[in-house]
Amino acid sequence: MRRGIYKKKITLFITMMLLLSFALVGCVPKSNSSSSTSKTEGKWAGQKIKVQMIGDFAMEDKTDPVTGETAKGMKVVKEEFEKQHPGATVDFVLMPWEGYTEKTQAMITSGEADVYQMPGVADFAPQGVLEPLQPWIEKDKEFSLDIFIDNQVDGWKALGPDSKELDIFGLPFLGDTRFIAYDKKIFDDWGVEYPSENPTMEEIAEKAKQMTGKNPKTGEQNYGIWFRGDWSSAFTLVDLAEGQNGSWGTGFAWDEVKFSFDSPEMLNGLNWLLEMQKSAPKGIVSNQGNEKWLSKDNNIAIMLNQGPGDTVKPAYAQGLGDRIGIVNEFKNDEGRGGLFAGSPITIAKSSKNKELAWEWVKFATSDFVQKFVFEEYGAIPAVKSATKWDSVKEMPLMLPVFKAMETPMTPRYPWGSSQPRFILTSEIEAALTGNRSAEDALKKAQKESTEWVENR
Repeated sequence: MRRGIYKKKITLFITMMLLLSFALVGCVPKSNSSSSTSKTEGKWAGQKIKVQMIGDFAMEDKTDPVTGETAKGMKVVKEEFEKQHPGATVDFVLMPWEGYTEKTQAMITSGEADVYQMPGVADFAPQGVLEPLQPWIEKDKEFSLDIFIDNQVDGWKALGPDSKELDIFGLPFLGDTRFIAYDKKIFDDWGVEYPSENPTMEEIAEKAKQMTGKNPKTGEQNYGIWFRGDWSSAFTLVDLAEGQNGSWGTGFAWDEVKFSFDSPEMLNGLNWLLEMQKSAPKGIVSNQGNEKWLSKDNNIAIMLNQGPGDTVKPAYAQGLGDRIGIVNEFKNDEGRGGLFAGSPITIAKSSKNKELAWEWVKFATSDFVQKFVFEEYGAIPAVKSATKWDSVKEMPLMLPVFKAMETPMTPRYPWGSSQPRFILTSEIEAALTGNRSAEDALKKAQKESTEWVENR
């Protein structure tokens, strides 16, 4: 009798344990099951997009050989996007700046990607290969252009193949700008007042001349100014013209472009550069003479046409953040002037998943991505909210950079990326090396650029 009761108790105990084990199994998260089906469930099930990006981006974490700092890889961005869009997959095509124009053209011609980082949006939009974004903006009630720094959206507008007015084919992704940088220590050594926030050509010239010679404190040779006499010299000269209420010319479509390379403002600007060359180290035509810039042994007081990527983070990395100052490039009477630069983000017309591509565009302009590329890669954000980030507050030099991004005037595209700009650059070099007078150089640049447009 007792044996039967004992057997029943054992049976009951086993049954209860089995039931409990089944219940516990049901409570365990189905991590393996969900991960294997995550790409086949959700609104974006099975959808994929390929995103092209230009710069120093990498999928895996990498260590900067100069600073020793480790930057997180773009896999972080990929994981976050796919987390926010269950079932979707985003893959990247990462390329360096070198040769990016030709590579982008090949990719978009073959329909290789859905989304492109595209500085040359004005060159690609007329080809009919980009998706107009205004309809997507109007349809998406949760998205607003107000998130971007002033002037950034308008600056990337372009002409489509059939449009007569500029339209939105790209939204700001990476910001950029140009400014005048200076070394406060050298100014202090010479007892010269720092440049004003919006300096004139006369102010910069006077101060550059005052600080050229033997430093009164260190006895070392100082140079009052430096500027590139090669690659970016055309942009430097155009900004000088803008500071006198002139410009590079007018028009956007090539059949409307009129150059002003031989204008009085451009001539005065080039003669100003020739005069400033006397206060600069030798080698500016070959991008030399600035080797000590952003070092404790720096010997140059003022640097023209500088960019944030080459200035802000490097200055702080060298412990010189408090020593460097930034002021605006030359502005016209309306407070505008300087090169419009950066990288917008676009959607390929050939994309088969445009809705998901639009989701990526919004994601790429969100604080998550904008902050990530700034903090990990030093890329310049294009959103207003950046001024409130702790990482930006740690680098006060970023604040005048954002201010400078609001007022650029010179379009890098279309003329800045094509033959007229290179013609002008070559003639500036001829003047700086004494092979041609300023007047003859600009007349030649005007004639050859005009002929190029007429014959293209």
